[in-house]
Amino acid sequence: MTRLKGVWIATLVACFGLNDLRAEEPVKVLAAGSLTGAMTAVIRLYKEKTGEEVQADFGPAGLLRERIEGGERADIFASANMAHPRALAGKGVATQPVVMARNRLCARARPELKLTTGNLLDRLLDPKVGLGTSTPKADPGGDYAWLMFARAEKVRPGAQAILEAKAQQLVGGRDSPPVPAGKNAMEHFFDEGKVDISLGYCSSRVTTPDPRLASVQLPANLAVTADYGLSVLSTGKASRDAAFRFALFVMSPEAQSVISQYGFVPVTESRAEP
Repeated sequence: MTRLKGVWIATLVACFGLNDLRAEEPVKVLAAGSLTGAMTAVIRLYKEKTGEEVQADFGPAGLLRERIEGGERADIFASANMAHPRALAGKGVATQPVVMARNRLCARARPELKLTTGNLLDRLLDPKVGLGTSTPKADPGGDYAWLMFARAEKVRPGAQAILEAKAQQLVGGRDSPPVPAGKNAMEHFFDEGKVDISLGYCSSRVTTPDPRLASVQLPANLAVTADYGLSVLSTGKASRDAAFRFALFVMSPEAQSVISQYGFVPVTESRAEP
């Protein structure tokens, strides 16, 4: 655990006197949609260990931030970037965020494209290849894709404009196309023939991603990483103690191990005793 995270946790304990009292209201978490599988598993484990109730609502982090700013009550915000929780902290409604996990941007493609890290940019620029992304500003996944486009410009002048023009912003926005209930949004658009390649997180909402799609790492000159931010909010109904207890559990090596099973990079880990 880094010194900064140690100071953050120590400050929470000192300031809020965490104790064993049960919350009168369940802790409410607003979390990025990419955390759906991982956070659900962490909540399940937390309830098994403590008996405490935690309820989660998942969606694009930018839209979740707007809901909080609009007055929605919540106790914890888990964002796919640091910018949204920092903005809430600046307004005095959230603690300064701590990095709770890390992610990376990957490309997924139909197997027949024979996509590799080496030919990724060529395939993306091919006018016959449909490209799908999340929606920038509403969903950090879209912001990360646009960051990759800017890096592509340095590799191949003119690439940024081409990629921004052809990218179909299919998920994570207010007006995203409808998706049948229970279906993964981007996988649905692959099935519909709208896209041949998608840019999104290397993580998955399940521990076994769809084997029909090839997942490819971005080359080093295009690579994009994502820090996920965790903040405790001052707008929720649960007790502050309950909110901080769950936040501390998310940062524990036990919970981080669960999160890693979904393709995230953990930020804390168990250390053997000397």
